[in-house]
Amino acid sequence: MKPTSQLSTKLPLLLMALSIIFVFPSCQDQTSSTYTYRTQVPVYMQMSNFRTSEAVLEPGKDLENPGKIYIYGDFLFINEPQKGIHILDNTNPSSPFSINFINIPGNVDMAVNSNMLYADNYLDLLVFDISDPRSIQQIKRVEDVFTSMYTDLSTGTFITMKDTVMTANSEINRSWWGSAIFWNRGGMFAMNADASRGGSESYGQGGSMARFTLMNAHLYAVDESSLRVFNIEQKENPDFIKNINLGWGIETIFPFQNKLFIGSNTGMHIYDASTPDAPTQMSVYQHVTACDPVVVNETHAFVTLRSGVGCRFGVDELQILNIQDPYAPKLLKSYPMENPHGLALAGDYLYLAEGRHGLKSFNVADVMNIDKNQLEYLKSLKSVDIIPGPKSLIVIGPDGVCQFDYSTPNKLIQLSCINVKNPIVV
Repeated sequence: MKPTSQLSTKLPLLLMALSIIFVFPSCQDQTSSTYTYRTQVPVYMQMSNFRTSEAVLEPGKDLENPGKIYIYGDFLFINEPQKGIHILDNTNPSSPFSINFINIPGNVDMAVNSNMLYADNYLDLLVFDISDPRSIQQIKRVEDVFTSMYTDLSTGTFITMKDTVMTANSEINRSWWGSAIFWNRGGMFAMNADASRGGSESYGQGGSMARFTLMNAHLYAVDESSLRVFNIEQKENPDFIKNINLGWGIETIFPFQNKLFIGSNTGMHIYDASTPDAPTQMSVYQHVTACDPVVVNETHAFVTLRSGVGCRFGVDELQILNIQDPYAPKLLKSYPMENPHGLALAGDYLYLAEGRHGLKSFNVADVMNIDKNQLEYLKSLKSVDIIPGPKSLIVIGPDGVCQFDYSTPNKLIQLSCINVKNPIVV
């Protein structure tokens, strides 16, 4: 069912969060200097205004505010929140170069299956044929599948976010303000190898902050309160199957062995997706209110919790859960962190993005002694999410996208960095 009005519940929360960012006082690490930062502000749009034209393929351009990352074959896809998707030739990770940019207003996430790119466009899902990444064609629009953005269905009004650079000249808690420079989900808000593939599917690989994922010829997409299920057996023609209510504060989704691990502000949901059209809840592990991406292996889930305005202020730590019984996940141990964001697993090695504090790596073969097995801490590398790809470790943050040779896990070797145009200095 499509909601008739969500203005009363959504807008106050957005405005409250923004007001806290701008004026809420703090008693630690205060400064009266002037700061310039990137944030997003809510705006209203009309449904009729964004369906007037197809997405536009443009020449490659500089990064301005990188969002989600995704790998498919020799190509790297980088989302520019609310604007579109950069496509880079990453055949040589030491020298990636931009091919083109798909101008998709309202875009925040993406996934690729067998040369079909799925991307959100405000309320709709778009499908692109990327068989030739230099000549991409939009072939399908599935309308009104992300209806949670509507504030008034009768008038076609919905609320989205506008990327904005702002300046503040007041006492600001830098630890809180720092969370605002990193992108958020916008209207919707690890190795994540969109897994359990079958038949002729050829999936790409997203990061731990993803809200789109692929498994068993199905596309799964989460927004702040629900899980949407699409059958993509006909790759060019997604069939919307159902919407599953998950509660509030839903943030990320990670597929593994016919299960979906869904991170939220209050816990981790585990869903059995062995029947792809109808995922069923196995369990919900609850934690303190905080932002919560998750990655898993056969026996453990690795969950980062972080504080910040958009995270209800929360805590900053890494939690390790035993998930051998997915119906009863158990917390084994928590480790304090600075301000952890995304994370990625590559065998026994965990890479953890610490936001403006840098990038950490750990040997996690012994989950009870991770703190004693830290490998590196690259404090100068602002990081938000990570993909351990087949050729390189890809790290994205507010300053751009860097790639590393990680064949020697305890010594990352930088291969390349693509810096943003006119970065915001923090």
